[in-house]
Amino acid sequence: MDSYIESVYNAVVEKDPTQKEFHQAVREVLESLEPAIQKHPKFKEFAILERIVEPERVIQFRVPWKDKDGRIQVNRGFRVEFNSALGPYKGGLRFHRTVNLGILKFLGFEQIFKNSLTGLPMGGGKGGSDFDPHGKTDAEVEAFCTSFMLELNRHIGQFTDVPAGDIGVGGREIGYLYGAYRKIKNVHGTCVLTGKGAGWGGSLIRPEATGYGVVYFVQEMLKTKGEKIKGKTVAISGSGNVAQHATEKCIQLGAKVVTLSDSNGNIYDPNGIDAEKLAWVKELKNVRRGRIKEYAEHFGVEYSTESNPWVYGTQIALPCATQNELDGKEAQALVDGGVIAVGEGANMPCTPDAVEIFQNAGVLFAPGKAANAGGVAVSGLEMAQNSMRYFWTREEVDRKLHEIMVGIHKTAYETAEKYGKPGDYVMGANIAGFLKVANAMIDMGYLS
Repeated sequence: MDSYIESVYNAVVEKDPTQKEFHQAVREVLESLEPAIQKHPKFKEFAILERIVEPERVIQFRVPWKDKDGRIQVNRGFRVEFNSALGPYKGGLRFHRTVNLGILKFLGFEQIFKNSLTGLPMGGGKGGSDFDPHGKTDAEVEAFCTSFMLELNRHIGQFTDVPAGDIGVGGREIGYLYGAYRKIKNVHGTCVLTGKGAGWGGSLIRPEATGYGVVYFVQEMLKTKGEKIKGKTVAISGSGNVAQHATEKCIQLGAKVVTLSDSNGNIYDPNGIDAEKLAWVKELKNVRRGRIKEYAEHFGVEYSTESNPWVYGTQIALPCATQNELDGKEAQALVDGGVIAVGEGANMPCTPDAVEIFQNAGVLFAPGKAANAGGVAVSGLEMAQNSMRYFWTREEVDRKLHEIMVGIHKTAYETAEKYGKPGDYVMGANIAGFLKVANAMIDMGYLS
């Protein structure tokens, strides 16, 4: 690593030594920016790296709420408003027991470059709580969301900060959050949250967007090698929103998805998950909130708590669960099994050694900030529709999503070539996303 870049990274570690996920995200970006920093000395002169690794604002607050037994529970709430050079802070809210400031800083930092790549006017941010909605009643989730919004409402707005959903925050949670915001502010129709219900301000295709988008991106990568997604066997991890809709789009394009998983284990269906089976999964996870083991029991397929979705010899892998879920050993298993393309549906699901193995083996590798940008892209389209007081059809939104993902691929591919590493989508995405933000920061002065 360049000595200047290394000094910036070391300063990040020294200031926040326990935030390992944030360190990982910063290192991955800074390492790949070296050609751009060397080519454009103005970024060093204007201390862009030193500024871009520091959030503009970090908000932390307590969230008291009553459980079903009338007992008061207390959780922590966060919002990391990382960079607003390109537009209002934009990024999801995550409700999960593992949420802490370091994880949200990693996610917010990634969001800066992801949002930049979409070409839409959005800055980067992230938030959430260590509250876990799993196993809670609807009334408990509503009580928590109302208390959470009693504080968060002070810091968000359609021209300031526009949160969305993430792990643990789906349509139910967004509904409760928006309902609380509407009562507190006495304002309706503003785009203060995205991922809203289609009947009250949401965009069609928003639930599908991240999953569809990662498949669209992988499809573009395959084209560079004269390959098609049709007929390929696909391993997918997770069974939530992203995994479900990545599966749906793979089915539509003629691929065969053979795995899904959750935090307890994974299923392997050698015959493929077809549309009927996927509908059953959606009902299981979205309505009954059950475990993926029930799929294995219902359809009579393999279920394992010992293995993982990457051991079944598939041609495409889409990790769609959570950060650092796929390590070097598992990456090697995928390579040995003949994988030709990997697309990150989750945020940083592949560890650094896994990424290195894929790239050294010549596997097409799509980093999350490019491959899973479809969700925030359609959130941006939701913001536009809300501003116009107008709604596009499902076909229009899907077409715009596809165009954005094709554009992101083109930008990352061409940027990698320009800076001397053809086919390196990590470098291409990082440099392309960085350049737009960095130049905006310079244009707006040292306080930006």
